[in-house]
Amino acid sequence: MKKFFGVIGNPVKHSLSPILHNYWFDKYKIDADYSIIESTDKDLPQIIQKIKDGIYSGINVTLPFKQRVINHIDKVINDAELTGSVNTIFLDRDKNIIIGENTDVFGLQAAYLKEIENSISKKVLIIGAGGVSPSVILSFQKSGIKNISITNRTNEKCIFLKKKFKLLKLLPWKKLKDEIKNFDIIVNATSLGLKNGVDFDFDFKNTKNEVLYIDTIYNPLETKTLRYLKDEGKKVFNGLDMFIYQGQKSFYLWNKINPEIDDTLIELLKSKLR
Repeated sequence: MKKFFGVIGNPVKHSLSPILHNYWFDKYKIDADYSIIESTDKDLPQIIQKIKDGIYSGINVTLPFKQRVINHIDKVINDAELTGSVNTIFLDRDKNIIIGENTDVFGLQAAYLKEIENSISKKVLIIGAGGVSPSVILSFQKSGIKNISITNRTNEKCIFLKKKFKLLKLLPWKKLKDEIKNFDIIVNATSLGLKNGVDFDFDFKNTKNEVLYIDTIYNPLETKTLRYLKDEGKKVFNGLDMFIYQGQKSFYLWNKINPEIDDTLIELLKSKLR
């Protein structure tokens, strides 16, 4: 019997998740289809019910629903519980309950943190306090990094995150431009730079020469800021690897197959972003 999966978010048309998962369904000869599910807040209860009814076998969750969807599921586990952020949902058939998990933390660790040498002493700045930010914080903490600062245009969101992550330091948004020179690792966890959207209104010329810049955005492959730092000779990563690895773990949770990340898949995804 054919299985159906999808991703909910708003906006969500830019998502490459259908390309990723349908590639793996074909590769492993699984009779399934993955599609974009245009959603609003009022749709969430119906979507979750469709998982319980077996209409959907699993869904991914992207902005702005990673926190909001928790109110509609039965149980959050592992990294989802620690972050208060869900990006993968499935039915526990034995208990007939809806489970929310977070694969973003694994995605970030698998994609980038192996690149960071002597990371424990590094100073990290996370720009943005939205849906992916708790996962970014937890991934660094799991890697032993304790010196983590966060900044956001609305400071209230930072204060909310500090309640969950006590060691977090808060940096006022107005000081961002001047303070970026003090950090070894900078993560853009905002939507600034997203395709057809707005970008940072300043360049990052004050950063350290050996700075590591991670952009959680993968569409476009190079945001204005990433391209600027790359041209300056800085070490940069876009969000594509994180996206692929979080998808790999979601696929495993649903299908109990750990899918291969091969060159054909990477080239296919990049071709959709050119």
